[in-house]
Amino acid sequence: MILTYACAVLIWLSLITYAALGGADFGGGIWDLFSLGPEQDEKRRLIVNALGPVWEANNVWLIYLVVGLYTAFPLVAATLATALFIPFSLALIGVVLRGASFAFRTHFGNSVTMKEAWGRAFGIASVLTPFLLGTCAAAVAGGQIRVRNGAIPVALFHPWLTPFALVIGAMALALCATIAPIYLTVEAQRAKNAELENAFRTRAFIGGGFLAALGLAGLALAPSEAPLLWHGMLDHALWAVVVTMLIGLATAAALFFKRFRLARALIALEIGAFLGTWGLAQLPYIIPPDLTLTNAASPPATLWAFFITALIGMLVLIPSLWFLFHVFKEQQPVPPVHEKEVPGV
Repeated sequence: MILTYACAVLIWLSLITYAALGGADFGGGIWDLFSLGPEQDEKRRLIVNALGPVWEANNVWLIYLVVGLYTAFPLVAATLATALFIPFSLALIGVVLRGASFAFRTHFGNSVTMKEAWGRAFGIASVLTPFLLGTCAAAVAGGQIRVRNGAIPVALFHPWLTPFALVIGAMALALCATIAPIYLTVEAQRAKNAELENAFRTRAFIGGGFLAALGLAGLALAPSEAPLLWHGMLDHALWAVVVTMLIGLATAAALFFKRFRLARALIALEIGAFLGTWGLAQLPYIIPPDLTLTNAASPPATLWAFFITALIGMLVLIPSLWFLFHVFKEQQPVPPVHEKEVPGV
């Protein structure tokens, strides 16, 4: 059982990491789509400068998550791929379309019309993808996916289009729209652009306000829409809910006092606390109410192979990613945004 839980923790950590890094990428696309006013070009330049060097590397955590599920918990992977075939397929299309649009706008947008078209595709994909992934998470947490005698009854739309799922999908969108401007305040500070600092600080507060409101709406719906999750929170995860809320307040305070690097660290911690609370609240289930960590796990030999290779892989992956960010983000001087020309923007 300890080995099973250890493998689950590794997979859950990859989900948290993808949310913290990939969520910022999606959030950048969201605010790129809604960049308006006289500073819209500078805002878009800053977003591209922030995403450009390293953004595709964040998808490695999504790959790690999917491969980990198929290896350690194949029944879970098969169940999710079957029951949530439509939203996962649309989300995958969104990930691909978003990346292609970003690249084409940056390198092949030779006309204003083409730039705008690729920019809209980039923004729309950045909006739809986290929303769909959020609805999938809510379908799992709400107990909408059933496994009966090894069979998976398929309802193409109901599991991920409940009121609870729609609220959590919007919450995932708001989370991305909060993460990105917090990260971008640091980029604007490095670029010595006080106007953009304040602009993205305001957007972070807007996103955070929506996030808090949607979080309260999700809590209000949970007793009826996700009873197992609700009772799990009350029984053994209430302390984690309180900690998550306190971290959120600390993040808002750091933003208010313009401690942007502290706010960046706190929002990443907030994501970990939020997703950790979800996982803790639904233990021992991985897909409630039918699949637990123990009855859905691979044989011990497979779990050992996954656990050992995952640890070895992380020993290579984490330093490599740190070096990538160190070289492209910390070591590169960032001139003021209005002086920096970015191809395709």
